[in-house]
Amino acid sequence: MSFIIIISSLTLFLLLTSLSSSSALPQNGGKFKVLRRNIGISAMHVALLPNDKLIIFDRTDFGLSNISLPAGRCRDDLNDQAVKHDCSAHSIEFNPKTHSVRPLTVLTDTWCSSGAVSADGVLIQTGGFNDGDHSVRYFSPCDTCDWEEIKNGLILKRWYASNALLPDGRIIVVGGRARFDYEFIPKASVYDLPLLRQTRDSSENNLYPFLHLLPDGNLFVFANTKSILLDFKTNKVVREFPEMPGNAARNYPSSGSSVLLPLLLNNSEDINSIKAEIMICGGAEPSSNSKAMKGEFLSADDTCGRLVVTEKSPEWEMERMPMSRVMGDMVLLPTGDILIINGAGKGTAGWCMGREPVLHPVIYSTENKMFKVMDPTTIPRLYHSTAHLLTDGRVMVGGSNPNIKYEFSGVLFPTELSLEAYSPPYLFRGGRPRIVMVEPGLELRHGQRITLGFKVERGGGGEKEVKVTMVVPGFTTHSFTMNQRVLVLEMVVVNKISGESYAVDAFVPAAAAVAPPGYYLLHVVHGGVPSRGKWVKIK
Repeated sequence: MSFIIIISSLTLFLLLTSLSSSSALPQNGGKFKVLRRNIGISAMHVALLPNDKLIIFDRTDFGLSNISLPAGRCRDDLNDQAVKHDCSAHSIEFNPKTHSVRPLTVLTDTWCSSGAVSADGVLIQTGGFNDGDHSVRYFSPCDTCDWEEIKNGLILKRWYASNALLPDGRIIVVGGRARFDYEFIPKASVYDLPLLRQTRDSSENNLYPFLHLLPDGNLFVFANTKSILLDFKTNKVVREFPEMPGNAARNYPSSGSSVLLPLLLNNSEDINSIKAEIMICGGAEPSSNSKAMKGEFLSADDTCGRLVVTEKSPEWEMERMPMSRVMGDMVLLPTGDILIINGAGKGTAGWCMGREPVLHPVIYSTENKMFKVMDPTTIPRLYHSTAHLLTDGRVMVGGSNPNIKYEFSGVLFPTELSLEAYSPPYLFRGGRPRIVMVEPGLELRHGQRITLGFKVERGGGGEKEVKVTMVVPGFTTHSFTMNQRVLVLEMVVVNKISGESYAVDAFVPAAAAVAPPGYYLLHVVHGGVPSRGKWVKIK
């Protein structure tokens, strides 16, 4: 009887939350659709590989997951406090087209780890907890591939670190719990980073630092409220930026989110002319985590800050979101706009420390600098939730497990094993362009002039604004998508060929610091509607 009462109360709570928020906020479209109710694990970490498959994993010490490994495969760990002999999977490959799931074998603990997709399209994944804190894991995009692991691939343990792909193909791994330094993959040396020591407070609030590679080849690093420009080639801090104003910490566990706004390449050969602007949204008061541990849940922050880091004397420009949000995910869309999704209105990241799920996504227009509130989901996505761009312009939304183990009943927010697809409003406008004449995996050179043919759906023709974008979907975990990037290419001319067929000439970015070698989703955006992405590779 008590079981029924708990479930009924939870259902009523969620319903009232949804109804009250829906009646108070405007509706601007978008649509959620459940792709699969149960993928067997909770989607804590996600990456899209250039074969259109998602690699998803959580952690190995939750206990048994809801999906088995193939017969004969098991994980044995005498130090695991949850289960020492584990034949369940903690990683899967998900096919968004067929909704099929393939269990994968990860052996070392990936809890709160980091990652990046290499120039060759291989997911390189670093660190974690316990036996995984020095590990480097590799996953190649093929139908039969599985994880390969190097247990001592890192010099120092990395837990809650962040990664960035560099122009020379290396991956930098920055920070982590009680780590105030950085190193590289392949491993070489460790370098001190005082910023991380300076920004650690009583709740930490400097974990999963925000990293963004800038067009000048240096790395923007943000932790808590402070940021620097790091020359990782000479291992020197070359610039300090103004502290972000307001009464909020922005990094884990007061988890806000961050993006590098789309780079507009009007003159792709002149790196100095490229404007680079960082946007950081949400977070929580620095004391929110310690107070949540005592049962007091403070309201999350409702501000965003934008900083043009290429200006001589940059200052933060602050604005308010339509609602407060902590643990939100910022997803760069192929149009150049930003989706802000998931999270809570109170509390922080951490076990059972979030309250008041934020069910409404928000889309921020980078062109007119305005927020629009979208129609809500019915599934709360709090701690350990993710959102990740798909090839077709939808956004995969998954995860949420604020519980130490898998808990499906008797808790305020049960472990969520479902995946949804969020379709932004641009997928319902009609007139969607379709790229032709581009083979998957087309190899491009920096500075190359390319011609793209595209057709527009019947009824969507006419002289409308056209732009060509290249998107790096990145690696998502804990409210931050590492290496996420949108490039708006310099265009030469758009010609109507016949009927609904067009051709556009554009330039591939000229510098590796602007577009590091690797795989990109190429989109034509026609009248604000993006085509399905085509994978191309910059050599």
